[in-house]
Amino acid sequence: AQRPAASRGRILAVVSSTAMFPDGEKKAGYELTELSRAYWVFVANGYQVDIASPAGGEPPMRLDQDDVTDADFAFLNDAEAMQKLTHSLPLAKVDPAQYRAVYFVGGKGTMFDFPGNPDIARIVHAIDRSGGVLGAVCHGPVAFIGLRGADGTPWLQGRHVTGFSNAEELFLMQDARERFAYLLQDELQRQGGVFTSAPKYLDHTVVDGRLVTGQNPWSTWHVAEQMIRQLGHVPVPRATTGEEASVRVLLAYHRDGVDAARAQLEAGPAADRRLLLMHAIIAAMQWKPGEAWLLQSLARAVALPAAVN
Repeated sequence: AQRPAASRGRILAVVSSTAMFPDGEKKAGYELTELSRAYWVFVANGYQVDIASPAGGEPPMRLDQDDVTDADFAFLNDAEAMQKLTHSLPLAKVDPAQYRAVYFVGGKGTMFDFPGNPDIARIVHAIDRSGGVLGAVCHGPVAFIGLRGADGTPWLQGRHVTGFSNAEELFLMQDARERFAYLLQDELQRQGGVFTSAPKYLDHTVVDGRLVTGQNPWSTWHVAEQMIRQLGHVPVPRATTGEEASVRVLLAYHRDGVDAARAQLEAGPAADRRLLLMHAIIAAMQWKPGEAWLLQSLARAVALPAAVN
């Protein structure tokens, strides 16, 4: 209802076509939440969105039911969005002159079919030369690995960037160094990128001119909104989600301690206790019982929804 009356142009969202790890034992694909939430931000701010993938057609989706929100359900039930997704454009047929920005969606499949892809290189360089905006989240920044500037130096050299961190990758997959050619953080740094990160699984978005990158799925909303800002617009207002409210509480905890987290919990929008409990479990798995207890206490302070009679 708040979207601008006239279209401001087009944004290309790129997802992986790789369904499985090379050994065929582990699923790869792209992350739906990293596509759907950015899609709605772009649409609400007046942009038409096309979806592309290396192979075209219907790409392999990864969907964690515990992370799905109203925005994600809305995407899955939107006929136009699903038509674009199930009939994604092959990258080879994409004309970058049609787009103001390109956004690389994360997911482990990107680690296999984004690096070295000549069409990704063609699209990135064309949009960059035209003054467009380049965005990526989670594993999506792997799209920039291997790109070279006009002088032959790595395109990432000296650029401030983030992405799925080594700590996040190795926590979820202890054999990640064996399963991937490299860890994303390591390679972004080897390419000359100035890499920064937040504590595991918390929002961290980095803006370096027209390059916008986010650390993990919880960065998706802010990556998309920062892309809108770099395109020259103030993003339309939206309600803060319970997940985002929880991330703010957790950031306050890691930055300033439990009292600051409680103050954020009391002052901010209603938090999602599930995310707080997930971080308590992470702390317990890392043999940090004191932190686990404190995070559980924060989760217990979140008011439960009223019962429906």
